[in-house]
Amino acid sequence: MAKQEDVFKKVISHAKEYGYVFQSSEIYDGLSAVYDYAQNGVELKKNIREYWWQAMVQLNDNIVGIDAAIFMHPTTWKASGHVDAFNDPLIDNKDSKKRYRADVLIEDHVAKIEAKIDKEVTKAAKRFGDSFDKKQFLETNQRVLDYQAKADGILKRMGKSLENEDLADVKALIEELGIACPLSGSKNWTDVKQFNLMFGTKLGASADSAMDLYLRPETAQGIFVNFLNVQKTGRMKIPFGIAQTGKAFRNEIVARQFIFRMREFEQMEMQYFIKPGTQQEWYEKWKEKRLKWHLSLGMGEDNYRFHDHEKLAHYADAAADIEFKFPFGFKELEGIHSRTDFDLSQHEEYSGKKLQYFDPEENKSYVPYVLETSIGLDRMFLAVFSNSLKEEELENGTTRTVLKIPAVLAPTKAAVLPLLKRDGLPEVAQKLIDELKWDFNVIYDEKDAVGRRYRRQDAAGTPFCVTVDHQTLEDDTVTIRHRDTMEQQRVKLSEVKEIISKEVDMRYWLQKI
Repeated sequence: MAKQEDVFKKVISHAKEYGYVFQSSEIYDGLSAVYDYAQNGVELKKNIREYWWQAMVQLNDNIVGIDAAIFMHPTTWKASGHVDAFNDPLIDNKDSKKRYRADVLIEDHVAKIEAKIDKEVTKAAKRFGDSFDKKQFLETNQRVLDYQAKADGILKRMGKSLENEDLADVKALIEELGIACPLSGSKNWTDVKQFNLMFGTKLGASADSAMDLYLRPETAQGIFVNFLNVQKTGRMKIPFGIAQTGKAFRNEIVARQFIFRMREFEQMEMQYFIKPGTQQEWYEKWKEKRLKWHLSLGMGEDNYRFHDHEKLAHYADAAADIEFKFPFGFKELEGIHSRTDFDLSQHEEYSGKKLQYFDPEENKSYVPYVLETSIGLDRMFLAVFSNSLKEEELENGTTRTVLKIPAVLAPTKAAVLPLLKRDGLPEVAQKLIDELKWDFNVIYDEKDAVGRRYRRQDAAGTPFCVTVDHQTLEDDTVTIRHRDTMEQQRVKLSEVKEIISKEVDMRYWLQKI
């Protein structure tokens, strides 16, 4: 566990040092669980958003996008259930005076059990070498099976207790497991209580006439209230989807783990409207499609897993998370939910407007069912960034820090480096920059020895370095260096654009899905 914490500290430190993420309002000692995306971070975030948008909207004929307002009529949140039921189960430690999410305390305890499974797998892999069959080991080793049964049993009990709103049993489970306050080690807990997560605000010129509003806690409702507008104006036929990216706000009491859990965050959601009775088929299809999207980035199949929900929302008939192996363990990255007709039916009831689809094949109208895919953009950012940060031992005995961000997502695609700051080399380098910047985000770097510049660009995540030297003046060739392999090749100036394009073009990456 200590090693994981050290890795995570390096991730946070590197994110600041190389211009990816800053603490919000840092000169005023910061604001808890609120972060700013810096010059490289904003580019990485934009590229992740675009990679999702192209896969979800551009490559699907029956999915369109919208951008709904953050402010919505307050009845929206009554209809959606957020006013009455958007709560987190919180528990206080009487000695440390610290507040925690009860479910997260239990999930962290389960993560320690799962870490023991990983330890058994690592030991067995060393013992058996090339003949080790991980799948068979997980299915047959009694110690592993006991650990897994214990973990599953804890999560099942917690899920059932939360579903039944049996908060006393949630506390009892914490006590039975001997869970202590991470800060003080104390096991002196209060009762578990529910806390609503929505931020309240006002709309209006005067206090007397101002309307009570909420900052949206999710982007999905903006899609549901626009369902009929989009369907009619786009002449959409079921099945069809509406996608949206945008900010959401939650008053997280226990916000932590850097940008994993924040009070202001961005979601990428798609609501897929389907015929009632076909939801199981579409649920399985979208689980498969979304996992393929993640795997297309090449961040390692072992870093992903599905987690089926023990506790289902009252309106859902199936739900699963795609979990990613962050430095602090497997955690939710994306959710796929079969929401039945709850959302549109609720808005029908509260608005008094029909939100139905006339099916010409069935010759009747009905309220469509909804299949949702929802991914946190900030969590995706953290998954990409933390997975990409590597410390490599080189043949000459030195180490290098390299940020192996998938080239398609890298903030800067290439750095152009004149070997010297004289003899006309900077002018040639600048001319190449002027040609490339129409197609890629590129930078010019002339400070320090070229080896140090390579290391700087490795740490910043730049996939290519193009060096202009005296030979360039003679034959119009340059040295192009690949970040991941450190391989260098001599190529024509006229070939540089094509070489970079092959590696960073979204078409090349998205064809994998």
